[in-house]
Amino acid sequence: MHLAYPAVLAALLFCVGVYGVLARRNAILVLMSVELMLNAVNLNLVAFDVWLRDTLHAGQALTLFTIAVAAAEIGIGLAIVLMVHRNRGTADVDRLRDTAERPESPAGAPDADASDADADASADDTPHGEKAEATA
Repeated sequence: MHLAYPAVLAALLFCVGVYGVLARRNAILVLMSVELMLNAVNLNLVAFDVWLRDTLHAGQALTLFTIAVAAAEIGIGLAIVLMVHRNRGTADVDRLRDTAERPESPAGAPDADASDADADASADDTPHGEKAEATA
């Protein structure tokens, strides 16, 4: 068998995986696309191992290592996705950017949203031409 057949199949699998990572919004589908990409790499490793007739079978050994890494990755990834889904109610990747907590303001400084609301309220209460006094 020619080396071109598994190489083309691996390239197609890898391209489908890249498309899935870039186009999908669901985190589980993104993880499945990453698995497709890893399987394309495994196919290439085994094909080149057979083509080179390696006596140590290094390609097959690396394939076993890649399968172990993929199993760990999918386990940790699914645990993270489940926790995010429990907390947020969605597994949408675009909404995961908002998971970072907002930095807290210093203890003495008022919140930016509160100071804007106070400024709007005080501007309506004071007559035009007078300056509002700041109370400490």
